[in-house]
Amino acid sequence: MGKPVLVTAALPYANGSIHLGHMLEAIQTDVYVRARKLAGDDCVFIWADDTHGTPIELRARREGITPEQLIARAYDEHVRDYSTFGIGYDIFHTTHSEEVRSHAYAIFAAMKERGDIASRPVEQFYCPVDTMFLPDRFVRGTCPVCKSLDQYGDSCEVCGSTYAPTELGDPHCSICGTTPELRSSEHLFVPLARHAEFLREWLAEGHGTALQSSVRNHVMEWVEGGLRDWDISRDPPYFGFEIPGHPGKFFYVWFDAPIGYIGATQKYCTEHGRDFDAYWRDPSRSKSEIVHVIGKDIVYFHCLFWPAMLHTAGYTTPSRVHVHGWLTVGGEKMSKTRGTFILASTFAEHVQPEYLRYYFAAKLGATQEDIDLNLTDFVLRCDADLVKKAANLASRCCKFVSARLGGHLSAVPDDARALVDAAAARLAEAP
Repeated sequence: MGKPVLVTAALPYANGSIHLGHMLEAIQTDVYVRARKLAGDDCVFIWADDTHGTPIELRARREGITPEQLIARAYDEHVRDYSTFGIGYDIFHTTHSEEVRSHAYAIFAAMKERGDIASRPVEQFYCPVDTMFLPDRFVRGTCPVCKSLDQYGDSCEVCGSTYAPTELGDPHCSICGTTPELRSSEHLFVPLARHAEFLREWLAEGHGTALQSSVRNHVMEWVEGGLRDWDISRDPPYFGFEIPGHPGKFFYVWFDAPIGYIGATQKYCTEHGRDFDAYWRDPSRSKSEIVHVIGKDIVYFHCLFWPAMLHTAGYTTPSRVHVHGWLTVGGEKMSKTRGTFILASTFAEHVQPEYLRYYFAAKLGATQEDIDLNLTDFVLRCDADLVKKAANLASRCCKFVSARLGGHLSAVPDDARALVDAAAARLAEAP
């Protein structure tokens, strides 16, 4: 058996329910992990809920509950939905945990000691109607790079660029629609350009980091184009970890969210007697393999910010980052107004989840092309590949038994009895 393998999927946000877009990545990761385990690898699927940020704080206020109650409810819903679809993770933790807090503080302290934390005032959008500084995701406007409309204040879902909220065209508060005003606030930054040489080495083909060539080339373009300072602090109202030594400032969600991978590993190792250091305290990557499965919209965070943080603090950097496309429904991006937004729980009420697992698995590939859920194709493919082929196999077996064995079979082995009984029960339930 080779070195241990740690696999993660992107953390679902605790501000909403699981939809089929989430399930696409979960199924892809689950298929990969099961294959590694069947191949004899010591492989674990480490996962968690992403629980911090202003959206959590504000939604809890609207519902008259605490953020802790909100994320606890979301956790239970997420566990239920992933279990319904047979996702076989080894642990599903939360970023609002002492494990994550401890490692976030340790990484921040290491970066500060190396001179990787700078403080300076920034002009920030403030909504005079809601009387609050607006976090990135509460400002919408036109992308300054590709000019796509209605984009978030930190990154564009169309071209993948990152930027400051103040660079948006026609900015407006996503809560009330008001045009925000600029006010000054002291923030903490990581001068990411200082890590350019390390990132070039980490990204270089042959260095040991497995990336799809298109992803590698795209990220390298960002590095060669000049890396901006990364703002890692946020103002209240904010649910999260307060930054040590900086009262009233909180870690930006993209600082502590990926640390959820580390915190969940710590929890798993404590509960199962495993060696945590073999996974995350191995800068040479000689003892373990770390694999991230993510969507194409969060490449910047996982292939620039994240490895730089880990390298600075002496943690293991990822061995592989696999990037997939988005899920479309009927050729369109999922949308509530267009009726193409499907919750996992809603789908499971009407269709056996195993069919979707097969359909998604059959469509997975090595590119970042979007994967379309065409319901007509879904029915035809499941009928042809699963129902008809299974029936054909049964028919051929019956003919073989009748022709060659006189219609007689041996007794069912003891170790197969449970499987046969389960199959009989499922057949009895079939319409």
